[in-house]
Amino acid sequence: MFEQRVSIDRMEQAVALFGSLDENIKPIEQEYHVSIVCRGSEMKISGEPDDVTKATRAVESLLSLINRGESLSEQNVRYCIMLVNEGQENKIDSLAGDCICITSKGKPVKAKTLGQKKYCNAIRSHTITIGVGPAGTGKTYLAVALAVTAFRAQEVNRIVLTRPAVEAGEKLGFLPGDLQQKVDPYLRPLYDALFDMLGAETYQKYVERGNIEVAPLAYMRGRTLDDSFIILDEAQNTTPEQMKMFLTRLGFGSKMVITGDITQIDLPDGRKSGLKDVLHILRGIDDIAQVRFSEKDVVRHKLVQEIIKAYEKNEESGR
Repeated sequence: MFEQRVSIDRMEQAVALFGSLDENIKPIEQEYHVSIVCRGSEMKISGEPDDVTKATRAVESLLSLINRGESLSEQNVRYCIMLVNEGQENKIDSLAGDCICITSKGKPVKAKTLGQKKYCNAIRSHTITIGVGPAGTGKTYLAVALAVTAFRAQEVNRIVLTRPAVEAGEKLGFLPGDLQQKVDPYLRPLYDALFDMLGAETYQKYVERGNIEVAPLAYMRGRTLDDSFIILDEAQNTTPEQMKMFLTRLGFGSKMVITGDITQIDLPDGRKSGLKDVLHILRGIDDIAQVRFSEKDVVRHKLVQEIIKAYEKNEESGR
């Protein structure tokens, strides 16, 4: 049995590291088949030599996050373990700090993975950013957070959020109500993100002033959007014609973010996706960034990662 010790400066660090009922340490013990015990200012990690070495690297990385003011969660513990397994745990420090936005409930919004960090940096430094990847990687949520930040800093005068009104594999039939009520179900994820950032009352106030607009993609035709932060969500469900129409709405002083998942196309009759098209057409153009997420960037329940990997494996085996 091999043993390694890690010194802890303050008891608060140990409390934050272990978490409630050792919830942060248990995943490390299970992953590397080690035993982790804290006695006073010292932590003892015991097990097989290679496993102890990796577990120690994971613990030291998490302590580094704690020392930089980060609180631990199931997600960033799992992500740290994954980085250790890839030999990249030194990169986890880059995720500390850098708060994008504060929600209406006072919660800081931050990039939680290296892919999310790259995506946020791309949006800040490019006029058009295309974010492609599986569900749960924060593509829309982070884009909305950055839009709210730009709006609060008066870098833009308006936030425009749009998505194509395409049903996800089922017919909804005739919906009751006026035109806005009919399209609201398609736009609900965008509303949810804005409510989270601004609160319902503030959101409503900005909508009435015309500072925030949430509308189906069809409403964009014929417009020029100046001084705006424009987000196109679920872009995999645009046709090439719709994508071209959307891109040509770009006005002076504006930013565009296009998000989508090319594995979840709901277009009828096998029609070509405008998102797939644009990834090829706009490749290599200055001031247009393309960021691809993987299952490693999923920040929802850990089973979402496993589901995405299982589907990818199934697709590869069927080729």
